[in-house]
Amino acid sequence: MAVALRLAGLGRPGRRVLLNKTLLTRSVIACPAIEERYSLACRIHTSPRSLAGSKAASLHWTAERAVSAFLFGLLPAAYLYPGPAVDYSLAAALTLHGHWGLGQVVTDYVHGETSFKLASAGLYLLSAATFAGLCYFNYHDVGICKAVAMVWRL
Repeated sequence: MAVALRLAGLGRPGRRVLLNKTLLTRSVIACPAIEERYSLACRIHTSPRSLAGSKAASLHWTAERAVSAFLFGLLPAAYLYPGPAVDYSLAAALTLHGHWGLGQVVTDYVHGETSFKLASAGLYLLSAATFAGLCYFNYHDVGICKAVAMVWRL
């Protein structure tokens, strides 16, 4: 709250920085020619400068949303048409969805180069084991769709 009040006072007299139309529509504040007393507002960024123009981040975000939409459509298919194709599709999509979600947790909350590398390696091992376990379950047991149906019958 103190930061918001401090930022509210940075604008020109009669103009609020936080409610400025350009600030609400842009994610990065660019300040090429601004007075020195407004320099704090120039250092506020939502992403690192190295990733600001990255196409890879945008493609990754789009892929995450595509997998989520695929899962949303796959759930009714799993109920209506249970079978090996849907089971293996669920195994792949759930593993990928979980891997990307936990990857964001690792990125946000694990600090330090060594800790980050260990957490990332652990995440890859967990994702590989999850996918292998789901595939093993699909091949040697009833499969994901029928297992969920059996749990619902309880």
